Amino acid sequence: MRMYFPVLAGVMRRKIADVKAVDNISFFIRKGETLGLVGESGCGKTTTGRCILQMNRITSGEVIFEGTDLTKLHGETLRKMRRNMQLIFQDPYASLDPRMTAGDIVGEPLIEHNFVKGKGKEYHNRVAEILRMVELEPKMSVRYPHEFSGGQRQRLAVARALALNPDVVICDEPVSALDVSIQAQILNLFRKLQDDLGLTYLFISHDLSVVEHISDDVAVMYAGHIVEFAPTKEIFGSPLHPYTKALISSRFEDRQEREKYAMRGEIISPINPPEGCRLQKRCPQQGPQCGEGQPKLKEVGNNHYVACFKI
Repeated sequence: MRMYFPVLAGVMRRKIADVKAVDNISFFIRKGETLGLVGESGCGKTTTGRCILQMNRITSGEVIFEGTDLTKLHGETLRKMRRNMQLIFQDPYASLDPRMTAGDIVGEPLIEHNFVKGKGKEYHNRVAEILRMVELEPKMSVRYPHEFSGGQRQRLAVARALALNPDVVICDEPVSALDVSIQAQILNLFRKLQDDLGLTYLFISHDLSVVEHISDDVAVMYAGHIVEFAPTKEIFGSPLHPYTKALISSRFEDRQEREKYAMRGEIISPINPPEGCRLQKRCPQQGPQCGEGQPKLKEVGNNHYVACFKI
């Protein structure tokens, strides 16, 4: 899958370059499990999530969901398919309409997708049921978003995502705006909902501790590429890619250990990046072959994939 954004310039708005936000990535998520997608800011994590939902129409490639290529769907057909895929945004303050009550926020998808007819008994019962799922009292349905705490707002955002009984939920850093104690409560809620409803998550985050806690598999992303993919225990126990090692070493208390794997310099520009490995100018293991082409993911055993010439 590729997602390039054109860079336009001049009065005629002519394209002069492409921002290669997501550049030839491929991964899978098993039904009922959680894939953690990690990487530093600007690496393409959120764009990947939006591409899966077809909020951004990809430049090339496929997005396969239950045997259907979503890139081939349009209009009402895509709209119906989106009932099965929902998004939880990072900021619970900005993602909820301040003019709507909690009940209306949760109930709006039910009306828009014709799950219920009008705001009758079935509608109110369904809204109450969803609020209970996320551990909010049904009587809170008359409140407005500003009357909730940060953690309650995020629970409300989760409730809205669950309204249509989705199979897949894209979680875009859903706990990064919350206090640590509240983060733990929301993560436990995600786990409980997954067990109860059989949900499949793509969990986007830059917080390694959060990803380690909730994920079954982890994909590490750098400058639009997946550089390592493995079960969570493999990633955190035996990281192989230099960038993955640098991310995990950032948690070490020992300064020398952190320095051993630290990246030097700045992340490259996604506008016409140089040939070869995107990490080559920052990598402590760089060699001549790193500039000759882009390394591809290869399996090294136990469902562990790495994109590195040195491995």
